[in-house]
Amino acid sequence: MKPPFTEETARAKVQAAEDAWNSRDPERVALAYTEDSVWRNRDEFITGREEIKAFLRRKWAKELDYKLRKEMWSYTGNRISVRFEYESHDPDGQWYRSYGNEQWEFDDEGLMRRREASINDVPIEAAERRMAG
Repeated sequence: MKPPFTEETARAKVQAAEDAWNSRDPERVALAYTEDSVWRNRDEFITGREEIKAFLRRKWAKELDYKLRKEMWSYTGNRISVRFEYESHDPDGQWYRSYGNEQWEFDDEGLMRRREASINDVPIEAAERRMAG
């Protein structure tokens, strides 16, 4: 799916991103980004696919049983905004629900060249989980 996006292609792009991230496969996820993609993720600044893969390996080593849901907020031209939430637990078993917003910018081929993510974490009990699998 290449820009400019329609509502249909933007929603498909969001679903593809959700599916890839839920795979928890850094190699698969990184293929959606340009070789020189620039990220801001919380307080981290990441550049390029190799740094993206390293970041995701670290992320999923501490955010266990990760499960994500994304929802398109808006789209225009080569940009899409999403809201998301995910659940995971740390190695000690403490569960979290994380909420956030992302702004995405794509190149002409449909690869993401920029990702800005703001995320907040809320500790939850295992019984409060909304997402399974």
